[in-house]
Amino acid sequence: MEKMPDLIDRAALARNRARADADALFLQGAVADEVEERLNEVNRTFQSMAIVTGFRDFWAARYPEAVIVPDDETLPLQPKAHDLVVHAMCLHWANDPVGQLVQCRHALQPDGLLLATCLGGQTLQELRAALAEAEVAITGGLSPRIAPMGEIRDLGALLQRAGFALPVADSMPMTASYAHAFHLMHDLRKMGEGNALTGRIKHSTRRNVLTEAASIYASNFSNDDGRVDATFEIITLTGWAPSDDQPQPLRPGSAKARLADALGTFEMPLDRSKD
Repeated sequence: MEKMPDLIDRAALARNRARADADALFLQGAVADEVEERLNEVNRTFQSMAIVTGFRDFWAARYPEAVIVPDDETLPLQPKAHDLVVHAMCLHWANDPVGQLVQCRHALQPDGLLLATCLGGQTLQELRAALAEAEVAITGGLSPRIAPMGEIRDLGALLQRAGFALPVADSMPMTASYAHAFHLMHDLRKMGEGNALTGRIKHSTRRNVLTEAASIYASNFSNDDGRVDATFEIITLTGWAPSDDQPQPLRPGSAKARLADALGTFEMPLDRSKD
């Protein structure tokens, strides 16, 4: 079977990250704070932490005791070597996100914890809409400009496909304000989150397309301060490596009490006589 072309140009992604400004990594900082808060809520002390990231220096400063590895297609993690793996804000750039999660599961000891964070489908919805409207109006076509990002329901399903137990997915929306759309696009480049799609146009975008997009953005997404808002949706996926001593769901029909009794309600029998 012929291999499908990669959605993400990993060489372009590496160049974007290499040009990132350490002072502009506020999304990485927000995720690191969220990870720390979630770990504090888990009643366990982790002894062997691994972090998968495209920003090694940032995460090494936050967790100097952790094993830090790049988010390569093949993760350099040893099997069953860790009781905690954090996949930090790079799953949305993976050509094979399920494969990334499967490799994380293999690196976990039984009952080890995975925390995977990435950008979700609502991210940059304003910029996506403004660029699309401007480009169609001026050129009559569309170019790939913002990577497609998964919806929370689909991302949660990836955990099950990857073999994790007790999977949970949740969303944390963030809103950042900018002076104008050009300010936002400049900030994305400083974050290392610029366009790295394989199908992107390889030449500079026409200036009138960007100017029209900025005008549309300002007309539709301005806030009360005269600035423009940008949405960043951070998805957190939580799953555990399977273990025999984890809670297991009961078999259907094995309950020893009726739900109606617990709720104090009357159970209406289903009439199947008309089936």
